[in-house]
Amino acid sequence: MERTNSTGGRLRIALRPGGDERGARYRCARASTGPSSPAGLHGGPWPARLRRALDHERFELHYQPIVALRDGRISHYEALLRLADEPGGALLAPGAFLPAAERYGLVCEIDRMVVARVARLLGRDPGMAGVSIAINVSALSVTDPSMLRFIAAMLSRHEVDPRRLAIEITETAAISDMESARAFCGGVLDLGCALALDDFGAGFGSFQYLKQLPFSHLKIDGDFIRDLPTSRTDQLVVRALARIVRGMERETIAEFVGDEQTVAMLRAYDVDYAQGFQIGAPAPMRALRAERAA
Repeated sequence: MERTNSTGGRLRIALRPGGDERGARYRCARASTGPSSPAGLHGGPWPARLRRALDHERFELHYQPIVALRDGRISHYEALLRLADEPGGALLAPGAFLPAAERYGLVCEIDRMVVARVARLLGRDPGMAGVSIAINVSALSVTDPSMLRFIAAMLSRHEVDPRRLAIEITETAAISDMESARAFCGGVLDLGCALALDDFGAGFGSFQYLKQLPFSHLKIDGDFIRDLPTSRTDQLVVRALARIVRGMERETIAEFVGDEQTVAMLRAYDVDYAQGFQIGAPAPMRALRAERAA
């Protein structure tokens, strides 16, 4: 998981077991490219810079493994978005550019670019046989009624089993329009994909979403995981969440897992999956292919 300062959520992708790929028109506001646009670090005003990145495929996906705690095997991967638009080849994490993408009406197009790229990867890359992927979409895409059709079209076009794709939404995405979020979550599950509630516990109304939103997985916010070995409060919260979600016949994923002691505690609490640098760091696709071929 990766955070930004955006109020609308982040874009992420997680690897797990028709429309136009370039997208047509989105329910996002048009980007402003006027002189008032804030500048990127090196590449000029953000709207133009992000437009250039979309048009010239300067976004990259890096993949982080998520393991099943019952046996330690990789269950799926999360693909994390990067912007390859810095001098010297440095990559920018989402926190640097997604707030601008949301502000200037480009985040829906970025979401669709990622959906299309992941569907193409799963459908056409022999090295990805059996791999599953989960993507975190923005609040604007959650409220866009055409987004579900686009996801379905990409799965159909690339002949991808829907069970190999998961969609993640954050609490902020749900808060922005609960009715649309409920319809979106239900639609994702109806397609046959998994649906994860991401960053669970970060907001005050978290438990309400367990009643309001259909889901298959719940990702426990990293703030409850980082200090798990030393925080009695975190221990009580994580154990309770794992018990509640298991009682609902759903599954839990712990983020920001940083040491073996945390892994052991999560396993003892019956959390289903773990993700973090203790499990594995994000890596580009070439590294993932090499790992799978070894």
